[in-house]
Amino acid sequence: MKKTLSNKETKEISGELASYQIILSKKDKLEVEDGILLINNVPVCFLHEGKPIPTLKTQIKSAVLKKVEVDMGAIRFVTSGADVMRPGIVKIDEGISNGEPIAVVDMTHKKPLAIGIALFSSEEMQGMSTGKVIHNLHYIGDRIWNYIG
Repeated sequence: MKKTLSNKETKEISGELASYQIILSKKDKLEVEDGILLINNVPVCFLHEGKPIPTLKTQIKSAVLKKVEVDMGAIRFVTSGADVMRPGIVKIDEGISNGEPIAVVDMTHKKPLAIGIALFSSEEMQGMSTGKVIHNLHYIGDRIWNYIG
């Protein structure tokens, strides 16, 4: 069931959306349904621990998140919801912070496959050779990707 956000809730969330270059106008209608934030009935973000994070479709349109590139062998795991392991990563954007939402893209076409939370900074990831480095929150084919509304 959709819940329309109050003016106070809209004001609170608009600052967080601005950090992703998502600017709201006074006419925009914000609703939440099943943890998905809709702006004028378009799923733009999903909520994780109360914070909005851009959906893959938003990332595809405007590339608002920093990213890591994974090799072709990692794709089937990432798009099945698996967390991202360090050995599958071939490139890491600079300036990623621990806890920051980031996009996971394939190395060939640079297309977003998943959105996750960095478990380490980019510098820490560079120094690692094993282990889980990104917690996968949203991936191609999941309920957020398939949301109709």
